[in-house]
Amino acid sequence: MATLKLSSIQSSADERHAYYAQLRSQNVFPSWTGDGISVEPNSRAVPYVWHWRDLRPQAMRAAQLVGTEEAERRVLRLTNPGLPGLSASNTLLANIQIVMPGEIARAHRHSASALRFIIEGEGGYTVVNGERIPMYPGDLVLTPNWTWHDHANDTDQPMIWLDGLDIPLLRMLEANFFEEYNEQRQRVGPGADPSVAKYGSGGLKPAWGVDPATTYSPMWHYPMSQARAALERLAAETDGSPFDGVIFEYTNPATGGPTMPTIACYIQMLRPGQQTRAHRHVCCTNYHVVEGSGCSIVGGEKLFWEDKDVFTVPTWTFHEHVNMGDRPAFLFSFTDAPLMKWLGLYREQEET
Repeated sequence: MATLKLSSIQSSADERHAYYAQLRSQNVFPSWTGDGISVEPNSRAVPYVWHWRDLRPQAMRAAQLVGTEEAERRVLRLTNPGLPGLSASNTLLANIQIVMPGEIARAHRHSASALRFIIEGEGGYTVVNGERIPMYPGDLVLTPNWTWHDHANDTDQPMIWLDGLDIPLLRMLEANFFEEYNEQRQRVGPGADPSVAKYGSGGLKPAWGVDPATTYSPMWHYPMSQARAALERLAAETDGSPFDGVIFEYTNPATGGPTMPTIACYIQMLRPGQQTRAHRHVCCTNYHVVEGSGCSIVGGEKLFWEDKDVFTVPTWTFHEHVNMGDRPAFLFSFTDAPLMKWLGLYREQEET
């Protein structure tokens, strides 16, 4: 009887094996054998930090070896060890781009939304839809989806910045388009910094010519001088968030919403010695250390950082920040939170 039962089980296993093989041959997968619905997000991306002491020499080496005629953009893509060869996080790229003195990164546009956070150099500029935007360390410059943009460096020093783009998301959605401008660079209109002149006065905006339905911010330049002053004013009045210290979101002045439909940008300040409480949220976050030194505890792993480093926090991963220095630490970050909120998928949880 036992022999018969064992034989029956073996026969059933052989039949299943043959059945599964047949399904595979027909490009069909039995979902009950794995890859079903998980009880919570489980990102393939892992916590990781890229150190500026390693990145800058590689950017300078790229400038020696590759010209702008050869590369549409001279960019080093930061890739997560859990996403080898792909991106810093699941939906967002974090890149280091360098433009040397006298160089032009030719004009183009694409479906991807993009940001530039300036790390090094003064006096270079980006042109967005014909508007010239200056670039200084700590400034945030937007090149929203399908806007023409080119970069130039008229100074005698390298211009280096952090790029953030939603290209991995668009690849998943199969919605990416790209087009080159008919000339190397755009013609520049009047005004030194037109978008800031129109929208850079705090709670004021022009009472004419503003499209309330615009999906991205019409203010394409957020100077660090304004962000730092705002953080220091607020820090004098409040302790800030227990999870992030004193933090601001860069917003669309026409709507009060995020800078771009798929990317939210933040700037935060941690006081000397401050340690925040741990929390997690359904969005991936890439950080750039504007200045300061400390560590972030991400998923139980300590990521030590200092001036100009970049680190990433995967979605739904507990994280907290520690300023280990004797000066304030300033962190810039960008996330895919707007998309998650629009889809009704965003949630937060504090560690208990």
